[in-house]
Amino acid sequence: MFSIKMLSRRQIGFSARSASSFINRLQGELKGIQDAGTWKTERVITSAQESIIKVASGAEVLNFCANNYLGLSNDPRINAAAKRTIDERGFGLSSVRFICGTQDIHVELEKAIAKFHKMDAAILYPSCFDANAGLFEQILGPEDAVISDALNHASIIDGIRLCKAQRHRYDHNNMEHLEKILQETQKTARNRLIVTDGVFSMDGDLAPLQQITDLAGKYDAQVFVDDCHATGFFGKTGRGSPEHFNVESKIDIINSTLGKALGGATGGYTVGPKEVIDLLRQRARPYLFSNSITPNVAGASLEVFKILSESTELVNVLHKNVVQFRTQMKAAGFTIAGDDTHAICPVMLGDARLAASFADDMLKRGVYVIGFSFPVVPKAAARIRVQLSAAHTTEQVQRAIDAFIDVGKERGIIS
Repeated sequence: MFSIKMLSRRQIGFSARSASSFINRLQGELKGIQDAGTWKTERVITSAQESIIKVASGAEVLNFCANNYLGLSNDPRINAAAKRTIDERGFGLSSVRFICGTQDIHVELEKAIAKFHKMDAAILYPSCFDANAGLFEQILGPEDAVISDALNHASIIDGIRLCKAQRHRYDHNNMEHLEKILQETQKTARNRLIVTDGVFSMDGDLAPLQQITDLAGKYDAQVFVDDCHATGFFGKTGRGSPEHFNVESKIDIINSTLGKALGGATGGYTVGPKEVIDLLRQRARPYLFSNSITPNVAGASLEVFKILSESTELVNVLHKNVVQFRTQMKAAGFTIAGDDTHAICPVMLGDARLAASFADDMLKRGVYVIGFSFPVVPKAAARIRVQLSAAHTTEQVQRAIDAFIDVGKERGIIS
């Protein structure tokens, strides 16, 4: 028998004095964020995720800042599939996949994902962040090299940090720099993996996958694409940036998400050669030590892939909305970054305070957008990232454009 007694802060090495200095330091850092005008306030919505949402004040506003590219986040077909799956398979599984967390619908969904991407096999994760955390450590060793675009997503960066491969970074979309690194590592690395986002989420620009795959073929390297901001809605049939560039057969591994265009709930995946997926199923830590995605997400996601396989209607509607917004905003005098075909439409403003106050002015006009500033984007590159959806009507897109023009004129951004 032994007794447990309460320990004081001093006994556990965390004195009142050190706690005070610790909190004081954090308060100073928080004040610095506020003083810089980069403080991020989380607005609360009190409705489902749709083109029109209700905010905490009770007002209904147009939503132009969600990743709900296909408008499926509250689609009746997806909701019905989720409810049906809960009734049939329950709410949760309380387990990781290899113990007792795999249902037949998880296997079915992985097959549907692999078929959609025209790959051998797929593996599910709780999120694409987990998919990126689980990949590189397992497929690359100290003898290998990973060559990553400078503006890759934070989850890619964090995943690469976990692996022991030689790490190289090429300037954003700079193919000359990429080729130089491929030449330099040709004799020093066993395998080379070129790593890039398909679409870069803050700028809406595209990785030049045709040139990247050409270089990979020339120097015997593999290509990995994170296609979270393309899967389901970009490309002729929504199969993402590889389809857009007609290089689907030249991409070795794709990571993507169920949490954006594909219903917007949660979950991510890796799709690629069977050998890669088999190895990840045996060793990937986020897969082995995290609960499987819930049955209702798996069931609803199966319905999403069914919808995408039957029609490109949603993809076509989204493209029409993108053309309408980008064309009229540029004609009005705004600088819109990114590729002209993509639904991410950053309205570049530069100043962080301006971006935040501009977004507040838009909300007063019934349009919900968010200002992005450092450290999410580089300093002096603040913007409002507008995201179009297939759920937006032509009239709703026009209302947003008109509101931007009104605020832009009031603030002297456009004439």
